[in-house]
Amino acid sequence: STALCLKRSESGLHKKDLSTAFSESSDKGWFRSLFVHKVDARKDAHSNLLSKKETSNLYKIQFHNVKPECLDEYNSLELHQDQDFPCEVVGSWNTWYGEQDQAVHLWRYRGGYPALTECLQKLRANKEYLEFRKERAKMLISRQNQLLLEFSFWNEPLPRKGPNLYELRTYKLKPGTMLEWGNRWARAIKHRQENNEAVGGFFSQIGDLYVVHHLWAYESLQSREETRNSAWQKEGWDVNVYYTVPLVRSMESRLMIPTKSSPLQ
Repeated sequence: STALCLKRSESGLHKKDLSTAFSESSDKGWFRSLFVHKVDARKDAHSNLLSKKETSNLYKIQFHNVKPECLDEYNSLELHQDQDFPCEVVGSWNTWYGEQDQAVHLWRYRGGYPALTECLQKLRANKEYLEFRKERAKMLISRQNQLLLEFSFWNEPLPRKGPNLYELRTYKLKPGTMLEWGNRWARAIKHRQENNEAVGGFFSQIGDLYVVHHLWAYESLQSREETRNSAWQKEGWDVNVYYTVPLVRSMESRLMIPTKSSPLQ
């Protein structure tokens, strides 16, 4: 009898302890929730929020690693272009500093994914292009490509006269940070446009994801250094760097020289 009472007493005490603990936990959880950052529900995809609404341009960037002994022959090949195709070469380069013996091509598809699909269908039926690909394949070690959209706050890349040295800066961001990157750069890009160095800004849609490409043009390496240093004298540039660096997992810089047929010289 005494043991039974003791058991009931312990059981009641245990329930009371659990109840108290739960109440305290709930209170702490409620209190903590006052300070937790709330993520707003988005009614649109980040790509739609960041890209240009007035155009439906889609871009493709290609990286071709060429056999060193074949680079000159590769550069002599004319990239396949046809007025009946809704696509155009924006620029073609050879990497000077960065990965060696590499060709980089940037294409624009006016009309987005339907334009890309139309091009692919036409190319598969084009004997001249199929022969071109067969010859080109003999010169290559590897290939990689990505489909890109352009940031709404950057210039659309247009043909320019040379001679220019181009820098492609590639940032691999932490997943979920693209919107913050775009918001920061939308305010900061004004600090990098005075010398007409901003060519284009893009973010990946297919291929490696959460990748940003910024394309810049400079008259020389000295001009590049002076232009980049001058940005630090402008109010707000340091703030942009401070807030965007933590968003980056890795970054890469390629210095590139345009090929003779590139619209961007």
